[in-house]
Amino acid sequence: MPKHDHREDLAEASALQRRRYKDLQRQSRVFDARVRTIGIDTEALDTQIKDRRIQKATQKAQDDSIAAEMKQNDKILCILDERQKRDTQHLNKALNEFRQSYQQPETRREFDLSNPQALKKEMPARLADSDPRCTVSGLQKFMGEDLHSENRWKFQKEQTREWLLQQHKEWMNALADKKFADDLHDKHRLELDQRAMNLQRIDEETQRAICVTTKEFNKAQAAESEQKRKLEKQQELEDNIAEISNLLKGDLLSENPQQAVSSFGSGRVITDRWKGMSQEQLKEIRDIQMQQVLEKLRLEEEERQRNAEWDRQRVQAARAELLYERHQQRQNRELRRTLDNLNMQLSQEQKSRNSYLDEEVYANFPSGQYYTQFNTTSR
Repeated sequence: MPKHDHREDLAEASALQRRRYKDLQRQSRVFDARVRTIGIDTEALDTQIKDRRIQKATQKAQDDSIAAEMKQNDKILCILDERQKRDTQHLNKALNEFRQSYQQPETRREFDLSNPQALKKEMPARLADSDPRCTVSGLQKFMGEDLHSENRWKFQKEQTREWLLQQHKEWMNALADKKFADDLHDKHRLELDQRAMNLQRIDEETQRAICVTTKEFNKAQAAESEQKRKLEKQQELEDNIAEISNLLKGDLLSENPQQAVSSFGSGRVITDRWKGMSQEQLKEIRDIQMQQVLEKLRLEEEERQRNAEWDRQRVQAARAELLYERHQQRQNRELRRTLDNLNMQLSQEQKSRNSYLDEEVYANFPSGQYYTQFNTTSR
């Protein structure tokens, strides 16, 4: 049974990391407008298709001509082969008929020397174990070659067969135990794989939830920025209208007759006696300028607070992402530690079971000779 290797897990993890990195690179290439190419050259593709069809038609015509020629050659070879076989059969038949008719074994001069029934007609070399012809110099009787040796050999073979059957039964029981242990180990492995898949699915769902939350947050920020831009534009337009209205209705452009009183009439102004605007007008202008300054300060304070709130949310998001990444690392380390401990425990149990099975098998063999014979037969 193959043992669990940590290097295989590391290789799988590195392969998964490489696949994720390639997917990220592919996303960057697809969503990058400077690299992405849209559209195809239909004319070039039509030309290539037409050339490919012409090549296929030419190749098919050549293949058909070669196939027809090969079929013709095969037919000629089959006809010649059949003719040769038929001639050989006729020749062998004629040769056998000639031998049966004119070359019988009984017609030979040396038939007495090669008669197959000659030994059967002769007297056996030994009629019994007490035959007086079985002397020491005759070399007709040896240890273990008595007339009852065949029955004794049959009994020994039967006994050896029973022993081998018993050993085979014990070996099959040991194999069944080993198969049960392997099935149990595979079941544990499947449970661990299912647990790892569940953890990976939970991780993917969490990543998708984070992406959806980030997308919604970005949409809210974009909507807020758009609303801010519209408000600033509206405020700028109102300020411009107010400024134009103030300029049109102000004393500078309206030429207020109270600025310079002339003795020639209320419609005329003495320019060399004009002392400028009145205190009320100056106060009004200063009040408007003060209001504009305060409005500008208020806008700057709102911008500063909005930027501070954005920075705070961004720091919180980065901190949450860092905490989640650390939590994932801790979970991965705990899972890896659990898998390593379980694999080590399973490996030790497998080693103990294998050593126990080997000791049981070796202890049940009756002798080294039968064990060697059984191993040779099983191989």
